[in-house]
Amino acid sequence: MTDRLNSAQPYAIGLFRIVIGLLFAVHGAASLFGILGGAAGTDGGSLPSGAWPGWYAAVIQLVGGALVLLGLGTRGAAFLASGSMAYAYFDVHQSTALWPIENGGELSALFCWAMLLLVFTGSGALGLDRLFPVRTAPTAGEDDRAAEPVAA
Repeated sequence: MTDRLNSAQPYAIGLFRIVIGLLFAVHGAASLFGILGGAAGTDGGSLPSGAWPGWYAAVIQLVGGALVLLGLGTRGAAFLASGSMAYAYFDVHQSTALWPIENGGELSALFCWAMLLLVFTGSGALGLDRLFPVRTAPTAGEDDRAAEPVAA
């Protein structure tokens, strides 16, 4: 049973990444464009352009969520997204109460930890970054010609 579950792990991570990325991007789109109920506290509207920190957080949510959803630069996008959600939790939510259930910060905390998990797991299966080859530095003796200067 464990072997079967282990073999499915990349696909489970890939599906997890897709769902988290989609939900994160939808939050950004709602805040930026006033769709799907709009930004929180705006009665279905959007955030004013350049408003700190909400508008910038919404841009990170939309772009970072789309990158995570597609599996392009997943680790970097997830790292930035996780940091933005940590900032949202500690700056916006925790000032009103200690526990997320008391201060309305459950979503920020969950997105923060979900994105942090993706930083360490990567995109899993089904990510577009698998289409691009990973470049590695040649080891000693592998390609000595590359280290020689080129004569003009």
